[in-house]
Parts: sequence; C-alpha cells; structure tokens
Amino acid sequence: MSGSLDSYLVLSGLLFAIGTFGFLARRNAISMLMSIELMLNAVNLTVVAFGAFVPALKTHAAVIALLVIAVAAAEATVGLALVMAIYRNRKTPLVDEYDSMSE
Repeated sequence: MSGSLDSYLVLSGLLFAIGTFGFLARRNAISMLMSIELMLNAVNLTVVAFGAFVPALKTHAAVIALLVIAVAAAEATVGLALVMAIYRNRKTPLVDEYDSMSE
C-alpha cells in the first residue's frame, strides 16, 4: 500500500467535487451522466480506501464497491436509453429543452 488514507480521501473528494461541478454547470445530458459516473467512482475510491486501511472492513468494502459498480452500470444504461429516446423526439441533448415536453 502506498500513501496514506488521507491522500486517497483527498483525491476522492476532488473527484466528487469535479463531478458535482460538472453536473451543475453542464446542460448537456450526456455530460451530466458522465459527471454522475465520476461521483460514483469517487465514492468507490473512498470505500476501497477504507477497506484497504481498516482490516475489519476488507471484505465488506469489496462487496459495497461491487454493489456501487452495479448501480452505476444500471444508472448509465437507463440514463443513456432515456437520453437517446428524448434526443430522437427533440433533436437536442440539452436538458433545458426537456421541460417543453409537457406541451
């Protein structure tokens, strides 16, 4: 193991902050999905880091990380399918245009 738990947590916090900024600043649905994936990967990094540095959490951390990966894959699949379906109807990936669908 290289480094300390603090360095992994700082990196994870930075990744989560970048993902949050990307989600809030972008209006493109694909970019927003990518930002959510970045935030989920930051959570995975935190869980795995705690699993590596706290011996009692070693097996539980791996299970939680696999669960987060499965949820991220499902979220990406459903989110991309929704974006593609909306893009076919509206011809734009911008989220601001989606609110006009109720008209």
